[in-house]
Amino acid sequence: MSEHIDSLHDLQIMARYNRWANARLYASVAALSDEEYRRDRGAFFGSIHATLNHILVGDRVWTSRIVGEYSGIKSLDEIVHDQFAPLQSARTAMDEHIVRLVDRLSVGLDGGLDGQVRYRSVAGGPKQSSPVRHILLTLLNHQTHHRGQVHCMITQAGCDTPPELDVIFMLREMAENAETA
Repeated sequence: MSEHIDSLHDLQIMARYNRWANARLYASVAALSDEEYRRDRGAFFGSIHATLNHILVGDRVWTSRIVGEYSGIKSLDEIVHDQFAPLQSARTAMDEHIVRLVDRLSVGLDGGLDGQVRYRSVAGGPKQSSPVRHILLTLLNHQTHHRGQVHCMITQAGCDTPPELDVIFMLREMAENAETA
């Protein structure tokens, strides 16, 4: 599928934004010492490390539901990767998976965006049902919410130039890249 912004639907743009924002955020986090990366900063999940793991946990849960697989996730505060490098690799792979998944669903493959997904919360409770498009909106919004927390924590950790993460910056980059292609 073309990467020109005019040919993409909103969810496809947001999946690409998600990948772009995560790459920028992880680049800033990579510059931190392990001590700063793991320090409890009073955020909901405590540290940058735990918050980044939580974002990946959420993505695994939601994308597994969409494709009809079991995520293996037992709790929302699960640490799936204890070291930064494997977590970063898993993040990159998940972001590519999300882009491919959204592209397929956006053109009507795999049940499309209006297909219903039945699932149970990780914590248990009654079964729920939601359209795929609502699950994707939830997944992408969830990441934005927690990236904001990480952005604040890297600033607390002394990062002098936290990355710009607004969608408009990615859209400008895409437009510039299309003009030079």
